[in-house]
Amino acid sequence: MRRLTACVAVLMLALTLIPLGGCSDEGLDFGVRPENRARPVELVLLENGRPDPSVLAEEQVVRRGNGEEPSTLDPHRADGVPAAHILRDLFEGLTTISSSGQIVPGAALRWNISRDARTYTFYLRRDLSWSNGEPLNASDFVYSLRRALHPDTASASAAALLPIANAREVLAGELPIEDLGVALLDDEFTLQITLTGPTPYFLGLMASPVAYPVNRRNVEAFGELFSMPGNLVSNGAFTLNEWVPRTRIVLEKNPLYREARDTLIERVFYIPVEEASAEVNRFRVGELDWTSEVPSNQFAWLQKNYPDELVISPWTGSYFLGFNLTQEPFVDNPSLRMALILAIDREIITDKVTRFGERPSYSLVPPGIDGYVPFTPEYADWTQDERNHEARRLLEQAGYSDANPLHLEIRYNTSGNHKKIALAVASMWKQVLGVSTSLVNEEYRVFLQNRQQKIVTRVFRAGWISDYNDPYSFLELFRTGHRGNDYGYSNSTFDALLDEVGTERVRARRERLMFEAERVLMTDNVIIPIYSHVSKRLVNPHLRGWQPNVLDHHPTRFMYLLRSRGALSSASPSAVDAVSQAASVEAEAPPPPEGALPSPETAGPQADEVDDEDSSERIEQENGEGGS
Repeated sequence: MRRLTACVAVLMLALTLIPLGGCSDEGLDFGVRPENRARPVELVLLENGRPDPSVLAEEQVVRRGNGEEPSTLDPHRADGVPAAHILRDLFEGLTTISSSGQIVPGAALRWNISRDARTYTFYLRRDLSWSNGEPLNASDFVYSLRRALHPDTASASAAALLPIANAREVLAGELPIEDLGVALLDDEFTLQITLTGPTPYFLGLMASPVAYPVNRRNVEAFGELFSMPGNLVSNGAFTLNEWVPRTRIVLEKNPLYREARDTLIERVFYIPVEEASAEVNRFRVGELDWTSEVPSNQFAWLQKNYPDELVISPWTGSYFLGFNLTQEPFVDNPSLRMALILAIDREIITDKVTRFGERPSYSLVPPGIDGYVPFTPEYADWTQDERNHEARRLLEQAGYSDANPLHLEIRYNTSGNHKKIALAVASMWKQVLGVSTSLVNEEYRVFLQNRQQKIVTRVFRAGWISDYNDPYSFLELFRTGHRGNDYGYSNSTFDALLDEVGTERVRARRERLMFEAERVLMTDNVIIPIYSHVSKRLVNPHLRGWQPNVLDHHPTRFMYLLRSRGALSSASPSAVDAVSQAASVEAEAPPPPEGALPSPETAGPQADEVDDEDSSERIEQENGEGGS
């Protein structure tokens, strides 16, 4: 009976695979054993650096796993890494990112910087056009930068543009939008931007979505619906063709893009898959060429079974938990916050939970950001036993004991990896401090909304991935009134230091100011640092043309697909092939994605009570290695 049930399950899986069309025309099969897996032909490059057409796959279609579904593709209102990936394909700023993550000319062919580093003059290319054929010029960038900073736009990312002269006053509604330090010069192809002070990362900032141009007539014609399929006019390598909520976002090659002849990919599918384990499964049956991440408990299994597909590289990001300082029990209670910070063993989390080379973190800014050395608190050099001892003393000082126990909740967005970290933290708090914790899981948009409203959140999953290579990107989130300040943090000394950073020209002095600002922030116990990020994903070996980089920016226009060795013409896999593939996938199944969790999943927000259990043993259970 078991054998019959297994065969039926395999057949059902095969039948579900056939209509999805996830396997390419050349029958790539990621579910089979490594030695039997289809391999790409050897790459042959022409003298100009482009791949020889003879090695290219017949179908140039890329399917990228993209984590959470974006809430909007309006570049001035979008928030989060998944939206940024798509927007970098749809739009192009004055500057752009190369395949190796370097800042290179984009819509602007060149630029001049004044001696005091406060005035940037951009000279646009004269052959630019929008995807609808209309010419694109400097006035489009003037309109777009003004729109991004207009109070009515309510951009979550607008604060990144505060280095522009009068931007702070314009955003606050204190000055008219025309007073923003952005203006046309001699002709319609020359743009000048004046800053409040030297901003070393400004060229990188111009390559981020909040600085992208939008078509004025397009926005005025469709209003808030301008960024939907059939409406959106863009200027990047691809155009928006389709958006099926929670299923796919499809982009098509833009024939009017300035480098369309060099863009080989014809179509890009962005697939929203919130669970990393589900992404891995879809990758294994050929439905994805790229995953946004991989489950933390499958590292050893993936190393063994997908050594050529697993790609790990440094990333300019920090993972931490945040305190809501506007709600009890954290209002004016630094002792309690520090107790919770100290009681977390980051070495266990990175060694037993994340397990992909992440570094334990005790600061906000990750290492390797433009040579900056982050502030490190004194407790970073203590043993974990010393931290635990001090944590217990501080908890008692804050007024909590067996007679007056503390109950908390950790709120996070749907993700198996986030859940594992929350479970580990809650288990450590229980073991070290006797604190009981509930875990609340929310859909991404609901989670972000609750964070911003600061009403129901107490401790919440947080973190930051920088769009540009500068520590200021991390620090500015905590400025008083910043739209990304979901912590309710306000410190006049911290704000004043950020103001000085914005006007300091000498690099060494600027770094000292940022170091002092980070010291103030970390001394106020606003966040719980956990680790600094690495990017970790599976990539189809047939997919080439991209390079790992610390920003983890990978525009699709640099990519292309190689054909398989011995590949035939465009014959689709048969149903028999699908059954064989499904059987192989089941036979070599990876470890269970979630391990033994403390409570069953339910629809909507979930509250998981963490029982009293040794943290290291529990983490081992949650992340036990599996095999084929």
